[in-house]
This record gives sequence, C-alpha cells and structure tokens, in this order.
Amino acid sequence: MSQTHTDEDLDFIAQALPAFISEAREQIESIEQLLLQLEKSPGDSELLDALFRCAHTVKGSAGIFGLDKVVGFTHHVETLLDHLRDGSMDLTPVLSTLLLECNDQILHLVETATDEKADTPNDIEIRSDLITRLHSAMGKSTVARAEDAVGSDRRWHISVHFGADCFRNGMDPLSILSYLGTLGSVEAIVCDLSSIPALADIDPESCHLGFELGLVTDANRATIEGAFSFVRDDCVLRIMEPQAPLEHLAGLTKPAELKHSMPLDGISPDAAAAAVAKQRGREPSPIDDNRYIRVQADRLDEVINLLGELVIASAGATLMSRQTRNETLIEANNQVGKLVEDIRNGTLQLRMVPIGETFSRFRRVVRDTAAELGKEVALEIVGGETELDKSVVERIADPLMHLVRNGLDHGLETPSQREEAGKPRQGRLVLSARHESGSILINITDDGRGIDRERVLARAWERGLVERGVTPPDADILKLIFEPGFSTAEKVTNLSGRGVGMDVVHRNIAALRGSVTVHSEAGAGSRIEIRLPLTLAIIDGFLVSVGPSKFIFPLDAVVEVIENQQTVAALDERGRGFVALRGQVLPIVSLRGLYGLESPEPERSSVVVMRAGGRSYGVIVDMLLGQHQTVIKPLGRLFRSLRGMSGSSILGSGEVALIFDVNSLSLLASEQPNYLSTASQDSGNTLRTAPISTQGIAS
Repeated sequence: MSQTHTDEDLDFIAQALPAFISEAREQIESIEQLLLQLEKSPGDSELLDALFRCAHTVKGSAGIFGLDKVVGFTHHVETLLDHLRDGSMDLTPVLSTLLLECNDQILHLVETATDEKADTPNDIEIRSDLITRLHSAMGKSTVARAEDAVGSDRRWHISVHFGADCFRNGMDPLSILSYLGTLGSVEAIVCDLSSIPALADIDPESCHLGFELGLVTDANRATIEGAFSFVRDDCVLRIMEPQAPLEHLAGLTKPAELKHSMPLDGISPDAAAAAVAKQRGREPSPIDDNRYIRVQADRLDEVINLLGELVIASAGATLMSRQTRNETLIEANNQVGKLVEDIRNGTLQLRMVPIGETFSRFRRVVRDTAAELGKEVALEIVGGETELDKSVVERIADPLMHLVRNGLDHGLETPSQREEAGKPRQGRLVLSARHESGSILINITDDGRGIDRERVLARAWERGLVERGVTPPDADILKLIFEPGFSTAEKVTNLSGRGVGMDVVHRNIAALRGSVTVHSEAGAGSRIEIRLPLTLAIIDGFLVSVGPSKFIFPLDAVVEVIENQQTVAALDERGRGFVALRGQVLPIVSLRGLYGLESPEPERSSVVVMRAGGRSYGVIVDMLLGQHQTVIKPLGRLFRSLRGMSGSSILGSGEVALIFDVNSLSLLASEQPNYLSTASQDSGNTLRTAPISTQGIAS
C-alpha cells in the first residue's frame, strides 16, 4: 500500500513539475525586475517585501517537489533578502549585481531540475562562489557559517491545525510538512485526529487534520513560519520556543491528551475549540471571477487554425446560400457568420499579451551592456500596455534585443564624450509601442551621436553597394545598414562589428509581415521604427478585384473610397501618378500597372484611399467587393519576395486572394529611383515586382 502511495506521489510530481517550472520562471523574472527597480529606490519597503515573497515562493514550491538544490541555494539568497528587509543591510550596486547573478543561478537550477547530469562541476563551483560572496556580504565567512551551522541546531515544537477549506484552496498539508523536512530534521510527529467527524458525517473535501511535531533546525522563527505562508490564513499555527522540551511528544498517542497538552499562544482551549468550530461551519468562499487557467500554447494554436478553416467554410456556405436566393437560408448563414466572427474576436483576444513584458526584459540587458561598455544609460518604457499577438511578441524579442544592444554600442556615447558634446552624462534609451492603423508601431529611440551618413556611404562605395560618386537621398543611405555583411565598426567586439545583425533583424521583421525604418539626426540621436501586424492569423479585410485577380487590404488601413472620375496625372510605366483630392495632392498607384496584370481596362474604376506610416495614398482598382473575414495564409516560396504583399487568403469560392502590406505599398506608390548598384540588387535583399497571377500562391 505504501509503495502504491509512493508511486502515485511520483506520478503527481511528474505531472505537476512542468507547471512549477513555468511558475518559477515567472517568479524569477519578477525578482530580476524588482531588483532593477530597487536600484532606483533601494529603501522601498514594498519592493523589498515583494522581492522576499518571490524568492520564498520559489523556495517553498521547490521544497514541495523535493528539489533540494533549489531550496538550499535559494535559502542563502532568502537570508540576505531578509536582512535587507529588516533594515540591517542596505542594497548597494555591488550587492544588486550579486543578487542578479544569484537569480540567474536559481533559474539555471529550476530549468535543469529534471536533469541530474546538467549540474556540472563548473556549475557547482559557481554556486559555491556565490554562496561565499553572499555570506561575505552578510559579514560571515563560509567556514564560520559552517561552524555556526553545526552547533546552532535548535529544537522547535510546532502545533498546526488546518482549516476546513484547506483542500478546497488547493493546499496539501503533507506537502507543507515535507517542506519542513528540508529545513532540518523532523524528530517526532503526531497527527491529531480528534476533529474528524463520524464516517456518516464526514465531508471528503474538508480538512480535519492537526499535527504536533518536533523540528531540529538552525532556521529562525520567521523561516519556519514562512513554510506555512500559503495556508497562514487557513490554519491555526503555534511555534514553541526551542527551549521547550520535546520528549513528551513521542509518548502522546491519545488525541484528547495531545489536543490539550499545549494550549495556543494567549488563547484558552475553549476559545481555540470555538475558533475551529467556526471554521468548520464557514460557508465556502465564492469563486473568484478573475481566476486564471493555464493552457498550452500549441493547443491554442490548434484552435486558431481550426477557427481559420471555420471562417473559410462559413464564407463558402454564405456564397452558396446567396446563389440559391433563398432568403431564409441567407439569413441563417448570416447569423452563423456573425457568430463565427464573435468567436474569432474572442479567440484571438486569448493570444493578445502586453508588449511591456517583453520590454521589461531589456532592463537587465541595458544595465549589464552599459556597464560592460562603461556608459551610463537610463531605459524608459512607454506604452507597455499595448497588446499584440503572443506569437508576434515571441518572434520580435530577438530583433529587439539586437537593436537595443546596437543602440547602446553604436548610438550612445561614453559619459566623457557626452559632456564634451554638451549633453548629460547619462544617455537615454526609449522603448515605445502604440497601435496605429491596425498595426503596432514600435520605436527604439536614443539621444546619442546618430548615424554618420558619410561613413555609411563611404563603406557602401568601398563594398560596391552604391556606384562610386553617386549620393542617394538620406533615407536610402540609412537603408544600407540592413545590407548583408554591412558594418561601419572599426573592430569586431562582443557586441558588434561582424555585419550580420541588422540584416538578420530586417529579415526576421519581414518574415512577420512587418517593416523597419531608420531615422537619424547627426549629434541628436536615432530612431528605429518597426511596424508589425497585430496578429498573424485572421484579420478584417477589404476585398477588391483587378480583372480576374482578387486582392485584400487590411480594413483598418482603409480611409475612404472615391470614384476615379477626377483627372489623374499620367501614370508612369510602374502605374504611379497623382490625383487631386480636396485640394491636396494624393499619390496613387494602379495595381494593373504596378504588377503587370494583363486584363482590359474597365469603363469605371475606383480609388481606395489608405493611410500607413503617417502617409496617405490611393490604389486604383476595378471593383469593390466589400468587407471580408480574412484568414492569412503564407505565400508560396516563389512569391515570398514579392514586394507589397504580406500573405494570401482562400476565399469562399476557393479562389486565392493576395493580402497587401499597406506600408510597403505606400513606399511603392511614392518610390524614388533606385540608387543601389547591380551588386546590391543581386544580393537578394532588394525586392522586385513582376507580372503575377494569383493561381497557386497559397502554400
């Protein structure tokens, strides 16, 4: 029986351990953010308390799963945090750095918890060094601490009676008692069964247990109390001073004798019994409407994929119902379509997360990188509450990481250089995000030296990216930094100089159907602007046609539609021109001319006016087919370099429609002549346009 029970415990641990690791990562991330905040306000008691709670939660949860290495190491960190919390120590920059290193080690121990071989001799040496530094910071050497530990074991008597709702609240008394064993040695333990009702009256969901135990440990009262922090409001706890004798515990076998042998602190046995009775009769707590449930990301992705197929099937059913001209059937399909749209909006919202969580990770990057470079930098985060699809957030983290490090290395000057330029010693780096025209706009801004255009152009001439003697416009010069292998660094460092980073950033952002633009002013700083779609799955689209070809514009970018009855300036060979709109000159582009679509000109056409990147432009189309729920499908490999397109969609009729990247299309509508040399064009980084067909595009 006992072996079966052990097997069940092992199965439970195997199932629950991934959840612990996930939650521990969140706590460890919180520890890092709190430490970085405390560097600005080291005496903030609320932050110190929150920091201690996070470390204690990791330690306590690890103890439940028997992760002794995590518990042992975190205990040392927790002790130092306790000194900070009670004011006996002050948080200095050196101490903050040490705690950040310890936090990294806790993360390593948590992530390798299931792999004993992952703990190498080097890891053990690093951990030992950190413990030595922690004890040194607290005024104790490792040797002295070890000697103190040998002779400082004390005997504590613990009396705990768990409340009736303990099980309902997800707590297991045995797990808490097991964790106590990690603090020292449990020499005697007796279970108080006096509160258990008759079998006919027992409620299996209610807890009726109490325990009396002896604990030999060098931990103090606060540490022992911390073991019960998760159930502190749901138990009656008494911890007896170490001087109290423990021998009588071994002989206590009668529940009545046990119950009355040790009255609670300052409370008579009758009062304690009344409190327990009140707990038993208490109504179950109401269910929290804001509770959370963890769902694996791949399961949610599968739901999104099925939802996309449902949208396509619904569009097909609606089209067929209209062909029958049966009003009842049309109305029924319209109702189904409305429900599908509501489900779509609700499901996509499940994947929306604030980008501030990603931005916050860069506080540590900025701190460590600035220290490595000998620079003083203040990171400012704006618009962290802006939400976008979780899949986009995960894939944008690495490009943002490189851009931040690049700005610290190339953009911001050293304190002495800034003083010579009449600037504050401390540089400023701003990460901001906001919604704009159905997309998200991310800016990385610094107040550094800016980009040296002459140096960039000289390097471009040297590498043959631009013909010698030709000086392109400033915007085209700045685009050169995204060319493969391009770098202006004089030497290779740990952070830059190999010419691979910005090219990878450009390709990764393009893979997300996004765009990246550089703005810079010499001596004043730089701003890198990234535009990304809110989601990679389903959008509201505006369906149009040019001849037999169908196209979709993101509905959020569409401003208005006008009939093409006004005088249009002569279109060039790429289908670009201008039209007067309410006294303003509006650049326009004809899809027929831009992509070489071979179909006869219609008698009447329309201009769809769109706005992207702060610019308005028009697109000439043949027919307007109305709003359309658009399931985004990737382009086939042959068409991935097609400029102005971001994806494709399958219509209800089975036809394929191309989805426009409105920002790239706006650049095509007003593009200047290309100054890049043949060598640059052959590099594959310059996208071309060519006659296209929408047959077989979706992969």
